[in-house]
Amino acid sequence: MSVDGKKFDFSDFFTEGQYHTQAETLAVSTSKKNITIGVPKECFEDENRIALVPNSIRTLVGYGHKVVIQRGAGEKSNYSDHDYSEAGAELCSDTKQVFSCDVLLKVFPPTLEEIELLHPDQVLIAPIVLPYASIEYLEALKRKRVIAIAMEYLSNNRGTFPIVRIMSEIAGMSAIFTAAELLSYKNGGRGVLLGGISGVPPAKVVILGAGVVGEFATKTAIGLGASVRVFDNDVEKLMRIQNLVGRQLHTSTFNPVYLGYQLMSADVVIGAVHSKTGRAPVIVTEEMVSKMKPGAVIVDVSIDQGGCIETTEVTTHKKPVIIKHDVLHYGVPNIASNVPRTASVAISNIITPLLVKAGKYGSVEGLLYEGKGVRNGVYAYKGALTNMYLSERFGLKYQDLNLLIASKF
Repeated sequence: MSVDGKKFDFSDFFTEGQYHTQAETLAVSTSKKNITIGVPKECFEDENRIALVPNSIRTLVGYGHKVVIQRGAGEKSNYSDHDYSEAGAELCSDTKQVFSCDVLLKVFPPTLEEIELLHPDQVLIAPIVLPYASIEYLEALKRKRVIAIAMEYLSNNRGTFPIVRIMSEIAGMSAIFTAAELLSYKNGGRGVLLGGISGVPPAKVVILGAGVVGEFATKTAIGLGASVRVFDNDVEKLMRIQNLVGRQLHTSTFNPVYLGYQLMSADVVIGAVHSKTGRAPVIVTEEMVSKMKPGAVIVDVSIDQGGCIETTEVTTHKKPVIIKHDVLHYGVPNIASNVPRTASVAISNIITPLLVKAGKYGSVEGLLYEGKGVRNGVYAYKGALTNMYLSERFGLKYQDLNLLIASKF
């Protein structure tokens, strides 16, 4: 072949430059460190998920990390001890041994008794679940001088919350399936089929919030044939959800008068309002609920942030419904725990890469100096409360995390 009039042999063409003198580079040592990760069995009866599934254990062990699983921790998610053992995890029956690990993973906040097993500088990765938060809980964490990271506040470079998003996808779909079941006569509902049939109009579903929960709730409700109304103050979100669904929807901003009017004829109300910093805002007042049809159903997915419907209270999977003003209220905060295997895989898919990356930095704490998204999840740091909302809510002293770790930047 010829290039610019010069002839080259093919072997010369493909090897050209490979034998030129290269600049000398020095090997740079990294602070890579193997991490011990503990996953205890959840003592909260209503929690069925687990933070790491066997496939993720294989990945972490392959990177040289040690994973300690308490026996029976994965049973409710249909993962046996044998599954974890085969994946390379170390099984143990001693709770104290699990809690002695460098990093502790939980899908529900630790109890006060469990907090006593923690040790200084340990990293706790678990949700906050605002309805269960208390001064005693926060003071206990501060006293133990641990680094507590809230799963739901972990964010990525785009400013979104991966675990919240994936759990919201599950919650949005589950909320509609739950509402459809609660509408039946045997559960005290109006006896209405969500999608309707020929000659009979479908149920009317009002969805508060056009975020991820609202998106998946809308898709599911439409898929089942329901008549859907979506409310949100962010018009761009309303436009986005219409584009995603692929059809014109009945949408509106949170106008109290119009919202109240729609609620009066609603069969199902889905609360899907999320707050980035603290408690979800109350959108529906008790007066609005009192004017709803008897037997109507409210599923408040926002209950893990306090709820966006004034009359909603925290309930459990064993007793999921309370009735106020003849309206059924479903307020289970860990709604995704009803499909624990799916939810566990989803959580594990997000936590595992984070732990792998932490190993490269030497520890999870090392990520704080490199990742703003991880810092966003820290609400307690070695004796200091670093979440503004929790500080204001419980009247505790707030300290800026960025200032606390500034010396290591």
